[in-house]
Amino acid sequence: MNPIRLGLARAAYEITIYFRRTDEVFFTFLFPVMMLTVFAVAFSKTTWEGGISAAEYYLPAMLAAGMFISGTQALGIEVATERLDGTLKRLAGTPLTPAAYFTGKLIKVLVTGIAQAALLILVASLAFGVGLPSAPGKWIAFAWLLVLGLITSSWLGIALARIPRNRKSASAVVLPFVLILQFISGVYLPFSALPDSLRSVASVFPLKWFAQGMRSVFLPDSYAAIEQGGAWHLGQIAVVTCAWLVVGAVATRLTFRWIVKE
Repeated sequence: MNPIRLGLARAAYEITIYFRRTDEVFFTFLFPVMMLTVFAVAFSKTTWEGGISAAEYYLPAMLAAGMFISGTQALGIEVATERLDGTLKRLAGTPLTPAAYFTGKLIKVLVTGIAQAALLILVASLAFGVGLPSAPGKWIAFAWLLVLGLITSSWLGIALARIPRNRKSASAVVLPFVLILQFISGVYLPFSALPDSLRSVASVFPLKWFAQGMRSVFLPDSYAAIEQGGAWHLGQIAVVTCAWLVVGAVATRLTFRWIVKE
């Protein structure tokens, strides 16, 4: 079969199955929307620097978290489960190639991640009155940050799926890693308020850079002064994110097998 058609067919299957799993949709698709609502309501009387609201402050953080959850968390658990319950072993006997399998996963994450980001922005704008950028350059930056972040998160999730040793441990392995990174990467807590040691650790991983990139799009330029280095550093964000994309893709290439002898 044509590999492109095979990959697109797998992507259509992945997207259809995804939206039939209501629990997965809630915890990966709607979770950032719910968290934005919680923070916006809980801190509705708090005025942040520059006169912005809590919803304006947490929108870029939830966008970054959504990217990481849709890719790293969701695929880390999903692919590990498919490996450990025999799904990949059965797929080995079909015309599906690893490239088509990965294509299906990546397209699914791109489609659901973009839809999730659009829903987040819509809720923030209509429900909480968040002002959106008017400069075209901001939206161009948002587009490449979103797409690059989702692809990078997807490869990291597929690579991470090789670690769990049984189906019951998949969530236990992936969720703590994702949750800890959210707390130290400026998602739930202001990054500038964290100790230098935690900021140094977070700077190694991509989620911190996802959040910083999204802040550069949706927060006033005055907020750049409190970032590490006193600027948004979009070039550095691109370099670090691409480096993690390569790490995830290479790790997947080296460790992925249809049939794994445990």
